[in-house]
Amino acid sequence: MIGGYLDLRSPLHRLPAGVKLIGLALLSLVLLPVESPLVLVLALAAVILVYASFGRRGVARLRQWLVLAPLLAAIAALQIWAASWSVAATSVLRIALMVLLADLVTLSTRLQDMMDALTVVLRPFERFGFESRRLSLAVALVIRFVPVLLANWRAREEAWRARSSRRVGLALVGAFFSGALRSADQVAEALEARGFAATGRVPGEAGQGMRPVVRQQTRQETRED
Repeated sequence: MIGGYLDLRSPLHRLPAGVKLIGLALLSLVLLPVESPLVLVLALAAVILVYASFGRRGVARLRQWLVLAPLLAAIAALQIWAASWSVAATSVLRIALMVLLADLVTLSTRLQDMMDALTVVLRPFERFGFESRRLSLAVALVIRFVPVLLANWRAREEAWRARSSRRVGLALVGAFFSGALRSADQVAEALEARGFAATGRVPGEAGQGMRPVVRQQTRQETRED
């Protein structure tokens, strides 16, 4: 869906979606027991270089994750209070690294390719009455929706700061969740209009068909702010 994919030509983009998802899972297992902040810093630097290799669009994509800085700072403060500086640094670096690695998969994989790969993995659940295509679509939409929500929050935050010298208030949080729910309703309507609800089949171009809906919704919400 949705604003998450960057249409570029790179070795990462040419890799099959299944290979990237398996690689992400393996990297998660490898990085989880790492306790050395130095190793995690080097790994994070390598990931940042991959973003930089995509040019301005990659750097802009990397910048959008700065919105997580307050959350990471809160986690670090809690870890320092409960454990030590080393534990805090390890926790924050590991979270940042895993988020950026997952986003690399998102920005280099089309929605349909991701759904096809997830369908193969989720096919065993059909024995329990679940439809693998529906499950794959749900997972893919969750993954793709994250950049959209981050961009939506950033737009609202910038609009707030342009109009007020006060710190971001709770009213912005309420408006953000209200907009997120409206976007979810529009995506559901787009799926239903394409016959997904009635037939259980996912149209091959669902990702492309829904992109204008989400972009239009984001522009409307920005104007409302």
